[in-house]
Amino acid sequence: MTTGEILRALREECPIPSRLPPHADRVQGWLLNLLPELGLPLDDAALRRLSRGAFARYAGRLYPEATEADLRVLTALFTWFFLVDDACDGPNRLAPQQIRALRNGTLALLHDGSRLRQTGLTGPLRRLLVLAWREPRRRMPARWRQRFADAVARHLDGTWQEAVNKEAGRRPSVDEYVELRRSTSAAEVSYPLVEFVSGRPLPDPVYHHPLLRQIAGTGNDLLSWYNDVASLERDRATAGGHNLVLALQADLGVPEAEALERAAEHWREAMRRFVTLRAAVPSFGPALDKAVTDQLDGIAYAVRGTIDWTFESARYPVSTAPPTSGP
Repeated sequence: MTTGEILRALREECPIPSRLPPHADRVQGWLLNLLPELGLPLDDAALRRLSRGAFARYAGRLYPEATEADLRVLTALFTWFFLVDDACDGPNRLAPQQIRALRNGTLALLHDGSRLRQTGLTGPLRRLLVLAWREPRRRMPARWRQRFADAVARHLDGTWQEAVNKEAGRRPSVDEYVELRRSTSAAEVSYPLVEFVSGRPLPDPVYHHPLLRQIAGTGNDLLSWYNDVASLERDRATAGGHNLVLALQADLGVPEAEALERAAEHWREAMRRFVTLRAAVPSFGPALDKAVTDQLDGIAYAVRGTIDWTFESARYPVSTAPPTSGP
């Protein structure tokens, strides 16, 4: 099977429903008007690429209950992470020491938004994050802000480690790659944002409950591995082995086509585990069960939203395929 055929097959097998808020495309228009105002050097071609990237639809698919105002916040955050990803993983990618400086400047801003330290985070990227962080910082308690900042730190640390590996020509084993991918995917950054949308932040002991963390980790693997199949064509040349298919191919010594099929089987096994784990979640009491359900739904929507957005976004060749049924 080709990558496109596998992506479509896994999409059909995914038991999680698709959702999309009606205002997602309006928010995408808002984003395209905003970015030039922040000083991003965007010509017409760059604006078209951003438009076809459909970042507001991605955010909307992950947070279908978000108000239009909150979806603007989420879309700005998502766009910031995609711009950082392009800067760290593109043809003129940042060196590891530059990624480290960006990480430190980002955390300084998240921990103390009034200080807006410039080190490692300057220009349009800083202005976009300042704009996106303003409302979560105002509305959410300190323990939530720390949780979000910790997730961002882990993501940027993983991005730095991948850059170090590429600079050294070091290709990770499957086990090493799977663990690193859980950081570089930014799924852990998306999970706390469920609480921002719902306005119901979970207490730390519940958020970090072992079963909930296991579900979150499995959801992370599902969206990451699906993305690895979608980005395989690009990653052959640029990822330095940082792709589940490429890692399986190297570790097992099999042709790429077989590694692709094995990656799909890993995904199917993880989906079966995800469904089983979610069914085993106990009640945490009437005061917390709705917030727990919101979190579990958010993890599920992150999986399904990534699948659907893959077919909508110009970042992946499969997006040129004829549309299928569903939102």
